[in-house]
Amino acid sequence: MTGWSAPTRDTLFVLNDVLGVTDCELPGYDALDEDTVQAVVEGMGKFCTEVLAPLNPVADAQGCTRHDDGSVTTPEGFKEAYAQLVESGWNTLAAAEEYGGQGMPHVLGTVFEEYMNSACPGFMMYPGIVGGATSTIIASGSDHLKDSYVPKIISGEWLATMALTEGHAGTDLGLMRTKAEPRGNGTYALSGEKIFISGGEHDLTDNIVHLVLARVPDAPAGSRGISLFLVPKILPDGERNTLSCAAIEHKMGLNGSATCVMNFDGATGWLLGEENAGLAAMFIMMNAARLGVGVQGLAHAEHAYQRAAAYALERMQGRAMGERPDPSAPADSLLVHPDVRRLLLDARAFAEGFRALVLWTAMQIDRSHTAPSKEERQEADALVSFLTPVIKAYGTDRGFETAVDMQQVFGGHGYVKEWGMEQIVRDARIGMIYEGANGVQAMDLAGRKLAKDGGQVATRFAQMVEAELADAPEWIAAPMGAALADTAASARWILEHAAEDPNNLGAASYAFMEMIGVVAIGWMWVRMVKAVDGRDDDFATAKRVTARHYVQQALPETAALRRRIEAGAENLMALPAEEFVRQV
Repeated sequence: MTGWSAPTRDTLFVLNDVLGVTDCELPGYDALDEDTVQAVVEGMGKFCTEVLAPLNPVADAQGCTRHDDGSVTTPEGFKEAYAQLVESGWNTLAAAEEYGGQGMPHVLGTVFEEYMNSACPGFMMYPGIVGGATSTIIASGSDHLKDSYVPKIISGEWLATMALTEGHAGTDLGLMRTKAEPRGNGTYALSGEKIFISGGEHDLTDNIVHLVLARVPDAPAGSRGISLFLVPKILPDGERNTLSCAAIEHKMGLNGSATCVMNFDGATGWLLGEENAGLAAMFIMMNAARLGVGVQGLAHAEHAYQRAAAYALERMQGRAMGERPDPSAPADSLLVHPDVRRLLLDARAFAEGFRALVLWTAMQIDRSHTAPSKEERQEADALVSFLTPVIKAYGTDRGFETAVDMQQVFGGHGYVKEWGMEQIVRDARIGMIYEGANGVQAMDLAGRKLAKDGGQVATRFAQMVEAELADAPEWIAAPMGAALADTAASARWILEHAAEDPNNLGAASYAFMEMIGVVAIGWMWVRMVKAVDGRDDDFATAKRVTARHYVQQALPETAALRRRIEAGAENLMALPAEEFVRQV
């Protein structure tokens, strides 16, 4: 086996034994029993393994084609697979029943996100924005817009995009120039160019609903003057709107995804929310996208691990250390080499721990929407907000690193296309860049999520982790306690020293984000170790071995990260800007 199949056994372990989804009393969970959960997870896994996974090499080889009329053709098999997706109903699983969805918990929808991203990430880019887009329209749109657009997007009849980025602005959305002129009839004429628009044009659906950031006349400067608009490709009267795909970006990876330059030439749009209040509406979509990108990091790591583990078992090369066998005897598999095992256990420890963290966070999203008390909803929302930049940034950092490490297991074969590893590396690289580069995510964590409330949410997170250690085995509880101590000391240092020099906050933010990632995954390993307590089957033994590897190899990183944080910004800011360009 050199490909990928859905990791349904591990997913079911996390859902049932670690998170206890069948015992959860939140609305939507009452319909879940172990048989239902198993049927849903295995059904989603079967669809992704059998329908989507075979398209992954095709998508990479063929890419998308823009024609002279501005239309775009997706890779061979995409249209048929999308039709099967819509027919299967998996795309509506976690969507609101009010608008035609099945109303299942978000945690199950997150499982499907992982599986689709592992199977064929280029394909997943088309339906991947639907949840965030529909949530934004529901939260900010008029009843007419909600009733007209949300059911068709949820059903899969139409797809959606978010058109935010402009070439001169990048992450700084306050610099955007796209204009929206009111027409006096409730519509606006939008004009401007957007870049990096995933699924901006394609042949999967007849209509594409663009959510576009633009400025109305006399809008305040900067991000306070941004408004959000719904701009469909096909207008309600059936006419084609005045928008078009000017080009498809030539990318490093994700070739199956049509990443478009979009021109809006007086295109008709409708305001979502209030004028100049588009940033708040946009962040509903952006936060959903950031969590989705973190899931991509998990998916790439899982896919790469599966391929590398199978290859290492089958590849006969070298001898076990310390042995002097008959030279004519067959070689051993790569798995006799400790360093190969190190790479594989690093990957496994991240993927399994991060899967648990992602699904725990998805349950908190469900809790933030449906918990019976306002206090419980607010607490869940605060924890999700705190962990969102960590899941996005740490998840994609480690997802890419894992893909590269698994490529290393293949040796030279990992560098050639026929084994599929170099595609995973190329596809994984964008996750660290889009939906807010990871340095921006780290600043969000340290500058907003930590500092804005004096560290209260961070303290609550630490208390949750500490409480889990009370009845955990000493071999994992003690190292986790030390890691928590490093985290608490680092948070105090940031809060104390950011005021004296704001650059200290910027200098410390990335290491702090990594530290929270290390601790959060360690927390999930504590929960998994407790979940297999008393079991001596192969699955439980593998969990304990992998957990010990995480304790020995990952948790010690918090001590080094603390030293990086406490180094501050003085030396970082010492070199004059012009000195960064060496004179030769």
